[in-house]
Amino acid sequence: MEYYKILSINVGKPIQVPFKNKNIVTGIFKAPIEESVYLSSVNFEGDGQGDLVHHGGKEKAVCVFPIEHYPFYENTLKQSLSYGSFGENLTTEGLVETEVCIGDIFKLGNATVQVSQPRQPCYKLSVKYDMRELPLIVQETGFTGYYLRVLEEGSVSKLDGLIRIYSHPLAVTVSYANRIMHHDKQDIEGVKKLLEVEELSTNWKKTFLKRLEGKETDPMKRLTGNE
Repeated sequence: MEYYKILSINVGKPIQVPFKNKNIVTGIFKAPIEESVYLSSVNFEGDGQGDLVHHGGKEKAVCVFPIEHYPFYENTLKQSLSYGSFGENLTTEGLVETEVCIGDIFKLGNATVQVSQPRQPCYKLSVKYDMRELPLIVQETGFTGYYLRVLEEGSVSKLDGLIRIYSHPLAVTVSYANRIMHHDKQDIEGVKKLLEVEELSTNWKKTFLKRLEGKETDPMKRLTGNE
């Protein structure tokens, strides 16, 4: 079993913020907590998402972001960043996208969680940092973080860390999934490889199945917020 450090658990309820002459609701503003917290099948107690169509839910209950990416984004944004700056629930050390596979299972305190998909950055990041191109930068670099589904609910403390108890035999990394989704869109064998992973989230499976039919999903609404 492999132990990985949790530097911070971050939660926050959705709030309204101005965007393009209107108000939008977002849960991207999260703050660290020190006490233990209960993790249900959909989120940490005290946490929430503003857009339940594209965020949250059982397959995206926990958002993880590696601390290893913070220096790059601090340089990009020209500012120092505190834990939870990317709206992640867990700021971790040692679990970058190249080292984590879809379907891997971890003990998280009394809870059990499983990697379901990479995070797909949306325009809420550009709203928070007033940098229109930030979501595309996140997508292009592959420094995205990833989501966990909850297999078993339970109380969690950052001191518990994440303990990998199962490595998926197909070993399809989050980094590989990002590459096939956003860069190598003509790699049909890569798409089929991802679809072999039963634990891949339903939404990503739908997108890849459409690609096999010759239908490509336009990411611009997600990246820009434009209707």
